[in-house]
Order: sequence, then structure tokens, then C-alpha cells
Amino acid sequence: MRNKVKIKFLGAAGTATGSKFYIEYQSVKLLVDCGMFQGLKELRLLNWEDLPIPVAELDYVLLTHGHLDHTGYLPKLRQQGFAGEILGTSPSLAIAEIILKDTAKIQEEEAERANEEKYSKHHPAEPNYSLEEVEETLGLFRHIEPGEWIELAENVRCRHHKAGHILGACFIELEIEEKILLFSGDLGRSEDLLLDKPEEPRWADYLFLESTYGDRLHPEEDVETILTGLIKKSIEQNGILLIASFAVERLQLLIYLLWNLFKKNKVPHLPVFIDSPMGIDATNLFSRYPGYHKVPAYEFEAIKNQFELVSSYRRTWEIIDKNIPRIVIAGSGMLTGGRILTYLKQFIDEPSTNLLLTGYQAEGTRGRQLEEGAYEIKIEGKYFPVKANIAKLESLSAHADQAELLDWCRHIKNVPEQVFLIHGEKHVTDAFRVKLESEFQWNINIPAINDEIHLDL
Repeated sequence: MRNKVKIKFLGAAGTATGSKFYIEYQSVKLLVDCGMFQGLKELRLLNWEDLPIPVAELDYVLLTHGHLDHTGYLPKLRQQGFAGEILGTSPSLAIAEIILKDTAKIQEEEAERANEEKYSKHHPAEPNYSLEEVEETLGLFRHIEPGEWIELAENVRCRHHKAGHILGACFIELEIEEKILLFSGDLGRSEDLLLDKPEEPRWADYLFLESTYGDRLHPEEDVETILTGLIKKSIEQNGILLIASFAVERLQLLIYLLWNLFKKNKVPHLPVFIDSPMGIDATNLFSRYPGYHKVPAYEFEAIKNQFELVSSYRRTWEIIDKNIPRIVIAGSGMLTGGRILTYLKQFIDEPSTNLLLTGYQAEGTRGRQLEEGAYEIKIEGKYFPVKANIAKLESLSAHADQAELLDWCRHIKNVPEQVFLIHGEKHVTDAFRVKLESEFQWNINIPAINDEIHLDL
């Protein structure tokens, strides 16, 4: 009788968020990623539910990288009895720690504010998990090195390979009985200012492939020209340039770009405020892990000296009250929380405000609403009219586009028995399926959340 591997798609199936894949083989049980859902309310509600698997029996969680939609559910897993090991690269675990602590803090603060102002439907409003529960979760972290095989059980081992995308990100080879299950995680760009391109895959009996941008090519943009135009416009209007940024990789890329503009004297010098405590912590990781990126350490130190790094909320209000042209980079990148919301409440209804979106905006987020031309947005129970100029940079994405995904796949030497398209919205994965079938004649599957499959070995 042939051995079977059971796989259950608990997230990032039919959607580009909440990455979680359950694998069971004989006595070993593990998850690849353990992410939180973002965007649509129907998905976010799943963050409050227990997983339909034997969580207390899980041996491992293998992390591809530290982003919230790949790690944010870890404290919930701990709540449900998980006591195994969480494996990831040193930068990935450091980023996960920053993100989990920040998420818990925001949830605690939002619950407290909702109870004071009574705008929540829940009485009392409570955080999904606490800082104390995050600390308990961090005790399960175990650092691994890319390229090294890790024995998980008899005839089961894994190996991480650098994937670009963000600091420490990897794709994962999971070898079971000499069959390779290859999980792409989120793949980065072939030409990135900060990170090396993804390493090349060699073999995949079963491929679990991200498809975030599987239906499109990133546009050719002159990023310096766009940034220069927005900066000069803000100066002319005596207004504020708000840049909504993801704290990890995107923020570091943006400050690197701005620093180069000032260094080349392409724009007048004006105050730049990095108002993202999580982003500041993530920037410091570039100094701690020089082997994971391309930028010399002295340049990051020069950048940090050029801009003001804002930690205190009091300073946020002082920046708001300044009546001078200024640039503020704040999280979150999809406008789902964080310091950017404080600025939006003050400036989104001002025609002199320029708001720059700098990456993927998931369905159901404020960022997606503004991207699609919303005339008002809701923040903390109140509606704010949108009169600001909304701009977007699409080419800064940390995700590979269709051409880059196809190029990565071309390095796989065999024909996979099955390919599962994950981490993409439904219309995107379907378009990517057609392209992959045309290009490679592979057997493509598009799973839905909670689908379960059994693979013969």
C-alpha cells in the first residue's frame, strides 16, 4: 500500500492572504506558514476561529518569511495548545517578533479605544491575542540556516532557500520519502535595489506556487520622476506627502530612494519623518543581517541620520501641527491600521494632501478602496471625505510578476505531478493557470480554503 500525505489548505487559497498549509504524514504533523487574514471582513473573521486540525499534535511550523499574512496567527496557534517548534531564518524570526508584538499592541489599543468610545459591536471589545501571548509564542522560535537540511522525522526533512521578497524570505523544500513538496512562499523580484533575486529551484514533485501577480507584469515606471513630482507638488501646495508603506522591505526601499534623490540634489531638501516604530525596528535589522541584502551598512547608517525616526505618538501630533511642506512615511501599507490612520483622519479631506500607495492593496482594505476611487473612507467608526490626491507606485512591489514567476518555474528540471496555485485572488489564479498550462502543460489545481487532498508517494 502506498503511503499518503494529507494536505489541508487553511489559507492563501482563493485569496492572497492568511497563508497556512497543514501537512500530515504518518506520525509527523506540521504547518507551512501560519498567517493572519487581512482585507475582506469574511476573511478577517476567520482569524478569531480555531483551526480545524489537531493543533496540540503539531510538531512544527515552517515559516517562509516574517510578514503578518504568513506569521500573524502564531499566537492563536499557541492559544490552541501548540507547543512544537517554529522554524525560520534569523531575519524572518526577528521580523515576525517585531510584527507580532506590534499587532498585539495595536489590537490591545484598539480594543481599549473601542470600549471607551463604544463604537464596537462587541461588549467588551477584546484583542485577538495579547503581548503576553506573543512572548509565549516567541519561546518556540528556532533559527535555521538557508541551504541546510533539517531532519523533522524519519524520512521527512526540509531545506530553506533564499527567495528575495523581504529580508530573510525563503522558499521551502519539504522532502517526504524522497518526494519534494516545494512551497514557493512569496517570491521576490529579479532586480531589486535591496535584495538578491530568488535562488533557483531544481526539482518539485508537487509545487505550491504563489500567484499574487500571476495575471500581470509590473509596469515600467520612472520611480524617481514620480517621487520628484509628488515632492515638488507638496512644496508648491505647502502640503504633506503621506507615503503609506509596509514596514518591512518597502519602507527601507523608499527611504533608500528618497536618500538618493536628496544626495543627487534632484529635489529640495525638506523634512522627512519615518513614523513607523515597527518600520524603524525593521530598518535596524538591515544592519544586523548584512548577509541577507545588497546595501552596505554605512549607507543605512547615513540614511538613518538623514531622516527623523519617530517613535512617540506625541511627536506624531507635533508633525501634524507643522505648517510646512513635509514627507511622512507611515504604516500600514494597506491603510488597515497603524500611524497612517492618524494622519489620514487629519489630512485625507485636504486637496493639498498627496497620498502615495506603494504596493499591493488587498480586497476589502482602505487602500484598495482609495485605489478604486472611493469618495469617502471609514476610520474607527467615522466617515472621512476623500479630497486628497491619491497616487500609486506599482513597480515597487516585492512580489514577482507573471514573467518573473514563469522564469523561476523554468529552472525546475522535472515535470511536477501536480501544481497548486496559492496566494492569489481567484481571477488572478485562474488567469495564471491558463498561462502556466500554455507554457508548461503542467497539471494545475486551484484549491479553496479548507480543501483537503491526499498525495500518493
